Amino acid sequence: MSLEPVVDPLAAEIIVERTLEERERGPQVVQPDGWPRPKGYSNGAVASGRFVVLAGQIGWNPVTGQFDAPDFVGQTRQALSNIVALLLAGGARPRDLVRLTWYILDRDEYMTAGKEIGAVYREILGDHYPPMSVVVVSGLIEKQARVEIEATAVIPD
Repeated sequence: MSLEPVVDPLAAEIIVERTLEERERGPQVVQPDGWPRPKGYSNGAVASGRFVVLAGQIGWNPVTGQFDAPDFVGQTRQALSNIVALLLAGGARPRDLVRLTWYILDRDEYMTAGKEIGAVYREILGDHYPPMSVVVVSGLIEKQARVEIEATAVIPD
């Protein structure tokens, strides 16, 4: 006697719909009970799938190797644009991001430009806010660089 798997077509349809819905939604935010909701980022994320790991992106034009903008906000715009281009080349989308690490030279410059940075972020990455860290460093390899952003994404299964 052989055992045939019993497949409930309705259950299979629900699983397929849920899987497609999860792919569209991207990573799940981890938010412990009682913790206040952070502003502009999340504390943690859960995702499964294929990883896309990007080296730190700075605010230069990747084709020319030149900085088109000397200011922090302009370089942030370019660094985020570079991240999106790399994500797309790797088969990912901005909503697949599970981590961003920002390296900045000047905390005051970053804090002063907060509203402008937020507007640029939403314009380029949308309303997806993965876990993020911001680290103040004494210098970046490229002398003109004001910011460098590392990114990790997970393309859902």
